[in-house]
Amino acid sequence: MGIVSEEAIDEFQELMDQAEEPLKKTFERVHQGYLRENLGRFLKARDWNVCKAHTMLVECLRWRVDNEIDSILSKPIVPTELYRDVRDSQLIGMSGYTKEGLPVFAIGVGLSTFDKASVQYYVQSHIQINEYRDRVLLPSMSKKNGRPITTCVKVLDMTGLKLSALSQIKLVTIISTIDDLNYPEKTNTYYVVNAPYIFSACWKVVKPLLQERTRQKVHVLSGCGMDELLKIMDFTSLPHFCRRGSSGSSHHTQSANCFSIDHPFHQQLYNYVKHHYETRGQAEPAKQGSFHVGFPEPEAERCVIAKTIESELHKIENCNSLAMSIGDRQSIS
Repeated sequence: MGIVSEEAIDEFQELMDQAEEPLKKTFERVHQGYLRENLGRFLKARDWNVCKAHTMLVECLRWRVDNEIDSILSKPIVPTELYRDVRDSQLIGMSGYTKEGLPVFAIGVGLSTFDKASVQYYVQSHIQINEYRDRVLLPSMSKKNGRPITTCVKVLDMTGLKLSALSQIKLVTIISTIDDLNYPEKTNTYYVVNAPYIFSACWKVVKPLLQERTRQKVHVLSGCGMDELLKIMDFTSLPHFCRRGSSGSSHHTQSANCFSIDHPFHQQLYNYVKHHYETRGQAEPAKQGSFHVGFPEPEAERCVIAKTIESELHKIENCNSLAMSIGDRQSIS
């Protein structure tokens, strides 16, 4: 960091020293002892404007307090069958670590259906994974490597991406907004693999709308991306859909499929949440539907991106309909 950056963090820290006690308490959960690194995240998200970064962080901390985010890792999704349904339809998992020690999160963008549970459960699951990453995985890797590790990498599998993605834009926007406003700058790099034409068409119109900082994070790789990803991680940490001969997010054994509820990552996460629920001395079993999170309003940039994607998908849909109509006429004649 440069002198200006350090001065901005010093000024930001002075402002946070004046925060209300409940906000200070939840901020300790956020920074996990890496105060300056986390102040830097919020400054980076607001282009190093201390005033704007302070407003962003205070709003984040209030969201955490109002929605009891500090206790979300003791709120299991029950019954187990419901949690399995969430895992089967919201494809996300952790496949390993990069050579630098960053967690590798895999996301099945194209094959996630979000159709087996309510929006609240998908949001709860997403936040729990975020919190487990930030409170358990990253502190553990920081300690192991003897230096702060505060970010992850994400590998996005576009296998199976279809026009039906239109129906998921609202939910994806909610989840993305939660990340933008409350977990800023937690992803170091996004790697896009197995990208079909429909992704390329949407990326072409979305890319110019993104901030330069965000654009530089996104790398669209050829095919399954294995050769490029092996430069930053070992083969054992590759998501299953990136291994040559793979057929995307599906058709893999449960042990290799990091999306599966039976994968070690999800088993560890589920057991962690269950254990913390039990150690809180709860007298009754966890109840279904007992946790709800307020959805923050998306920022203007996020709304524009969502509308642009929706518009592009409609264009592709109309072109496909026209092509089918012409084809039908030719076959009749």
